Amino acid sequence: MKPQRTFVAERAAAQHCAELLRRGPELAELLPLFAKAGERFARHLAQGLLAVAGGEAPAVECRPVRETTMADLAGTIAPLAANSLLAAGIGAAPLLASLQAEAVLRLVDKAFGGKGEAPAVLPEKFPLSARLLIERLESMVAQRLGQALGSADAIRVLRRDGSLADLVPFAPETRLAVLELDVMEGMRAPWRLTLALPHATLAELFGHGERVPAARPRAPHAADPAKAPFADMPLPLSATLVDMAMPLHAIAALEPGTVLPVAVARQVPIAIAGTVIARGTVGAQDDCVAIKLTMIA
Repeated sequence: MKPQRTFVAERAAAQHCAELLRRGPELAELLPLFAKAGERFARHLAQGLLAVAGGEAPAVECRPVRETTMADLAGTIAPLAANSLLAAGIGAAPLLASLQAEAVLRLVDKAFGGKGEAPAVLPEKFPLSARLLIERLESMVAQRLGQALGSADAIRVLRRDGSLADLVPFAPETRLAVLELDVMEGMRAPWRLTLALPHATLAELFGHGERVPAARPRAPHAADPAKAPFADMPLPLSATLVDMAMPLHAIAALEPGTVLPVAVARQVPIAIAGTVIARGTVGAQDDCVAIKLTMIA
């Protein structure tokens, strides 16, 4: 005998919204967002290079985003280059930044007062001066790229190598979205910075749509020296009345009673901790030697 029973639902079944059931963004949606972020990065990069190398800000142009594999990209990067594997966001999404060796050596020459020329024959390895500059460039690129991506999470350097083959950032078959930026300084031939993101990194950075660029922090207000806690801070002032040079044999012959002819400077420097803040002339006031300020530094 089969009993007949009526089943009554205890509660309504879960209903998932369309947003939860929707698949992740397609590659065709992510690439335009990457290209747009690249345009912002180009503007930030120009100012960053100005801060690192001085001179005039270079012109930076973006090439169209293209797709390739790690194996094909490796064939376009020279044996010596400033290759850096970076990590973006909380999920540490990896991306590759590669700067031509000629560009690094040109920036080194410029940093040491040269015209920004690279040697005719490139070295097999970067010299120490170039390696130090590469570290500065990495920090600058990471900071400016974070601003362009609108990410509050820092972009950090995982590792670097002058040889892409030794760095091994991704497997050869990894599909990449590549953004190339041409940097032009005057009439010289442009040099190139390459950014390569695996598809998984694209989804991590742009899967939630375009982020608003990170807001610049407000400049701090200048402290008022006439208000607390600075107003009552004692600072020793020093006024140098005489500053003279004597040969060593004359100093060795000094003894009590020796008369040294001196001339008090017309403009006496007044300093705090070695920094001149004012100048003045020597005089008298109320039977005391006094200095009348004539200039504030």
